[in-house]
Amino acid sequence: MRYWTLGKYLIFMARYISKSEGETVAFGRDLAKRLRPGSFVALYGDLGAGKTQFVKGICEAFKVKEVVNSPTFTIVNEYHGTLPVYHIDLYRMKDIQEIFGIGFDEYSEAGGVCLVEWAEKLDGIIPEKRFDVKMAVIDDTTREIIVDSPGGED
Repeated sequence: MRYWTLGKYLIFMARYISKSEGETVAFGRDLAKRLRPGSFVALYGDLGAGKTQFVKGICEAFKVKEVVNSPTFTIVNEYHGTLPVYHIDLYRMKDIQEIFGIGFDEYSEAGGVCLVEWAEKLDGIIPEKRFDVKMAVIDDTTREIIVDSPGGED
């Protein structure tokens, strides 16, 4: 990982090649060490890229007991652990009005950890301070995961 500072912010970027679902979960657990109340994680990647596996790792780190699965049809899954985790899937959202209609602004300001799949749909309203997690399928079991913090972290 590369780290640098910008004023009072710590900025970092990591590139990781995961060779299994288990490694993707473990990398999510590692990122969770950098999350705290109010953290926002924007997840990007095609269907099957491993976004939900990554979220499982974050939830494991926060000792979530519930089964973690994709909120594609429910839109939002709330998990309870050492911090509340809000797992939001915007895949089916058509526009910003629908996104606000699910209470997006309330979740993003609720003091938990907000994990948003299909974050590209947040154009214009995505928080500046966040982690971007970009996932790409290399083959059946291998994924490239790039984590960046474009707005910095305190």
